[in-house]
Amino acid sequence: MRILFTGGSGKAGRHVVRHLAEEGHSILNADLAPLGHPGVHDLITELTDPGQVFGAMTSLAGFDELDSTGPLKFDAVVHFGALARILIKPDCESYRVNTLSTYNVLEAAATLGIPKVVFASSETAYGVCFARGDRKPEYLPIDEEHPVIPEDAYALSKVAGEVTARGIQRRSGQDIYGLRISNVCEIEDYHRDFPAYADDPAPRLRNIFGYIDVRDLAQMVSRCLEVDGLGFQIFNVANDDLAVPQDNEEIRARFYDGVPVKSPMQPRQAFYSNAKAKRMLGFSPKHDWRSELAG
Repeated sequence: MRILFTGGSGKAGRHVVRHLAEEGHSILNADLAPLGHPGVHDLITELTDPGQVFGAMTSLAGFDELDSTGPLKFDAVVHFGALARILIKPDCESYRVNTLSTYNVLEAAATLGIPKVVFASSETAYGVCFARGDRKPEYLPIDEEHPVIPEDAYALSKVAGEVTARGIQRRSGQDIYGLRISNVCEIEDYHRDFPAYADDPAPRLRNIFGYIDVRDLAQMVSRCLEVDGLGFQIFNVANDDLAVPQDNEEIRARFYDGVPVKSPMQPRQAFYSNAKAKRMLGFSPKHDWRSELAG
């Protein structure tokens, strides 16, 4: 496929871009910073500028396309470009950048007839991660039907992006899949941070004790690109396993007392359900922190 990828130079994006390139896709990385990956052209693009977004979506994907004489069109857009959390820029700027860039990308893709868009939403949509004070889920495990009640600028921007995507998909008929991505982890994160959770799991509370390995996130994006015809969909993206060594029952008793359990849970089962992605996309996480530390 010929893919426009926004935000391919970020922590998550760079792993996904490399994975897609290894699968043989032609990728143009639209970002404010270059990735510098062999075979992937970097196009410095300000995503809050609709003209630049439209220009990127009608651009060559690299110098190798100079010999092409016919019209060139991207088969898909993967939109990861965003400010990645609160406290990078003031809240008003985080909201502006994230909502405007997502609108620009979705609108341009619809106008140009690009048949598929995969965009990064966030676990923060459920209103737990960056909320002030103590916020508990309404039930466990959290699936895509759980209410989204964001309070902070980042989570608000992600839910606004989902609403925008739903409306544009209704008009365009494209496949638009939004990914509510759990805390993204690389191998070095496991070795640096995870051993301490044996003594104190509390630092994982705001991430609902969940995570997703960058390699499995890349697999999820591949599955989204391969499976057509689902219209507008939202998918949780998380590992099967908890991010802490304590079992499910122990964590529930300590942190989620009184929170209803929607369905029976296994001892290591994550509180952040990926069942929909497994059922509809064939998603199957293969990398977990336990195996990495044991290995």
